[in-house]
Amino acid sequence: MSLPPETMATLMPLHMAIGADGQVVSLGPTLAKVLGPGAGEGAAFTQLVEIYRPRAVATLPVLLSLAGRKLQLRLRGRAGLAMKGLAMPDGRGGAVLNLSFGIGVVEAVRRHALTSSDFAATDLAIDMLYLVEAKSAAMESSRTLNRRLQGAMQAAEQRAFTDPLTGLGNRRAMDQLLQRLIRGGERFAVLHLDLDHFKQVNDSRGHAAGDRVLQAVARTMLDLTRKNDLVARIGGDEFVILPLGLTDHERLSDLARQLIARIEEPVPIEDGACQVSASIGIALHDPDNPSPAGVAGLLAQADSALYAAKREGRSRHAFHRAEAA
Repeated sequence: MSLPPETMATLMPLHMAIGADGQVVSLGPTLAKVLGPGAGEGAAFTQLVEIYRPRAVATLPVLLSLAGRKLQLRLRGRAGLAMKGLAMPDGRGGAVLNLSFGIGVVEAVRRHALTSSDFAATDLAIDMLYLVEAKSAAMESSRTLNRRLQGAMQAAEQRAFTDPLTGLGNRRAMDQLLQRLIRGGERFAVLHLDLDHFKQVNDSRGHAAGDRVLQAVARTMLDLTRKNDLVARIGGDEFVILPLGLTDHERLSDLARQLIARIEEPVPIEDGACQVSASIGIALHDPDNPSPAGVAGLLAQADSALYAAKREGRSRHAFHRAEAA
């Protein structure tokens, strides 16, 4: 007993009905959609499919000899999909070849814009698609969460190394870089900068004006240093600059003089302007002569040079070991 075409189409939307002459009698609606317009009825079944396992099939008798066995095949032409199939005799000398996308169902759905209506209601491909979609959604959600967590961690780490008022590095950032440079045997300079007359600004104009001055000084230091140099605020009006790769005394002196000249420029505020200056102490770390060793010793040298500059009249710079410039 043959089944009505509507029943065949509903139960097996990927079927191919083959007549006794080896020609295609009908196609399931989904198979017709995949093969595209113009393919189908009246063509030899071997023009539409290439069956290659368990052995090559070129005629209907060979196909019928494989009845009930799982077949592996490819759709010919532009479809080009690898599929699985099962052929059974139709009782009238022909055969019904029912196909499945197998693990290629995701690619087939994407390529041919298939929907659930293109599959039999009992086809496990639908459940597989739902699982794939759920897995994709879960993975994307996980990736999004990981990106957010990574961003939050980076932001928290950035805050931990940043002075909130000026946006410069803080003491922690300075200590970390100094330790890395010393461990790496680098030769480098430390500039310790302290503002002169800053207390008068706070006392006479208020802390809001003092904050404006500190922010202006920070911008000046960033303008005069390079992207990879570290500029850090390590106290109220104390700053440290690590000009990486710069150890020449004359060039360090030029930098110090530029910093002092720019910092002395008046800083406009709401009701006038504030003016400060700066004193700078410079120490050099020489890996061939690391004395005193460590971060604390190096900072003590820069601090000593700073106060030597202040004793000489402020608004100037000095090198450690009385190498005055």
